[in-house]
Amino acid sequence: MLVSRKELLGVCEAYLASLEVRAVGAAPLAAEVFNTENNVELEPGDGCWNTITALHDYRLFLAEPEAGQVAVFTAIEETDALNPCCIRLEVGQDRLITGVETVVARNKDEGFPFGPQHFETKPVMEAIIPEAERASREELIRIANGYFETIERNDGTINTKFWPHCNRVENGVQTTNNKDFPLPVARMGCEEQFALGWYRYDDDLRARRFPLVDLERGIVLAYGFIDHSGALGEYELTNGEVVSSPVRRPHSYYLAEAFKIRDGAIEQVEADFLTVPYRMPSPWDARG
Repeated sequence: MLVSRKELLGVCEAYLASLEVRAVGAAPLAAEVFNTENNVELEPGDGCWNTITALHDYRLFLAEPEAGQVAVFTAIEETDALNPCCIRLEVGQDRLITGVETVVARNKDEGFPFGPQHFETKPVMEAIIPEAERASREELIRIANGYFETIERNDGTINTKFWPHCNRVENGVQTTNNKDFPLPVARMGCEEQFALGWYRYDDDLRARRFPLVDLERGIVLAYGFIDHSGALGEYELTNGEVVSSPVRRPHSYYLAEAFKIRDGAIEQVEADFLTVPYRMPSPWDARG
């Protein structure tokens, strides 16, 4: 018997409540749990369980009962920093958690502030897709993967579809249609950025996984790595402008990214990502 959406959300709420007070013993965990934080396998109770000082009230919940999956985008305070956080849980029929994947973007530790951050409910992400208008799981993944195909070695080719009003939020900061962001490219919309070929320095978007597809809300939760070899120096945008790559040393990002898809096009993107060792493998690939 499937664990219902309501029950999955209840498990996730119980996990968050335990995390907030650092009471791992109170979390609904199975006897054996595959647990990672920032792509490293840890014992449950390690990592942010030791350092959380507050849990932000922002919640974007995703669930797929057919896959026994539930996830939440939120933010956690760790002493003097508020860090974007995505937590994905694998839940068995006994409503116990067998897998935990946590992504915490500690930008302060990476040496650059990513802000100002705004963690707030986005009606477009919460909106329910009428049942008669819902796409299949396979179709939603195809559209989300087309986003990854577009950003990998970005040369201006668009391999997916976007709504004209599409926006992207990364680590709590809107990086499209944002006139206040330091990079001029952030003043453009989603498709306009990619059509410009700005992200040419993204050499590889690998180890792509799509473990959770929320059919009710039309949201795909995806994971992967963006690798930068650092070899690219100057390059030409599709408008003829010559720019310099901001990445000139080997570098990789690990990301958790949610794509809201409606009527065959991406309407909103939310991502948490952090720097990891170059070409780092994923323990989730080995798990299968």
